[in-house]
Amino acid sequence: MSDASARRSMDRNEQHRIVSGAPYDEDVQIEASVRPKRLDEYIGQKRVKENISIAIEAARSRGEALDHVLLYGPPGLGKTTLAQIIANELQVPIKTSAGPLLERKGDLTAILTSLEGKEVFFLDEIHRLQPAVEEVLYPAMEDFRVDLIIGQGPGARIHPFQLGHFTLIGATTRAGLITAPLRSRFGIVHRLDFYEPEDLLIIIHRSAKILNILMDDGGAEEIARRCRGTPRIANRLLRRSRDFAEVRAAGRITRAVAQEALAMLGVDESGLDEVDRNLMLALLDKYGGGPVGLGTLAAALSEEEDAIEEIYEPYLMQIGLIDRTQRGRVATARAYEYFGKELPKRQPRLF
Repeated sequence: MSDASARRSMDRNEQHRIVSGAPYDEDVQIEASVRPKRLDEYIGQKRVKENISIAIEAARSRGEALDHVLLYGPPGLGKTTLAQIIANELQVPIKTSAGPLLERKGDLTAILTSLEGKEVFFLDEIHRLQPAVEEVLYPAMEDFRVDLIIGQGPGARIHPFQLGHFTLIGATTRAGLITAPLRSRFGIVHRLDFYEPEDLLIIIHRSAKILNILMDDGGAEEIARRCRGTPRIANRLLRRSRDFAEVRAAGRITRAVAQEALAMLGVDESGLDEVDRNLMLALLDKYGGGPVGLGTLAAALSEEEDAIEEIYEPYLMQIGLIDRTQRGRVATARAYEYFGKELPKRQPRLF
């Protein structure tokens, strides 16, 4: 299977998961209404927010464009929101695109030549740029120049076209796939981490207020526990809990209502869904807790290796259920406890 086909298959699989951090069509309109517009409204990511605030203030005081910014981390943590906030704080327009949409050099060149001075260009999934298209970014980011080819054949000549001093904000879920030449051209690089429970509670209460959802503290706490540290998932679970409450519980989300609603959706107390549980049970039961190679595990689950590595594993590692080792994936002692299984007396060596 080609990389593009594998990616499409992985994207389709994600569309069925309530706990996916990837954006669904239904999320777009809702996110637009609950999305913060200014830095002081942005909850969480304290270190990132403080550093970006200083960089923006410094750029404004000098009257210059902000340095190029690279934001990376798991999906659903607010990279797109932060890019739009940066543009708002700079009081400049923002143009957006995504790596898979730019198939030819001309696609990217057309956008770059339309940018005004200090304008923000947000490029999502930047790691999926075609190599030939990516090369257009090198002089654009470094020298604010693109080379236009005029004419064809032996008579063709290169004409350098000067661009306004714009700010590129790149976003990616897989920073390791960004080439060294591209990464080196970003002056500001930040990772967005999973959110702390106290920040998620603020986000959930804020979204409930904006969407006119009746909810008590217990209901909010239950959703925060199960949303995998991800605001996008928190807002999605909030909406599904509202639907359940309106039909079964007089419209108010209490702890008991949230527990029943999320149990119906297959989301357990730690935010695991059926896909996560199948992966962990295969590792524990079929392969004795590991170590087992990624390819073997993917084949056993009829999943793509990229899907396991990029989508399923990060959260399982975050909560301490799985480890990556040189010999393969290994279930932790906490995983045996979580799934009510006896820890083997002889643990495999991890090195």
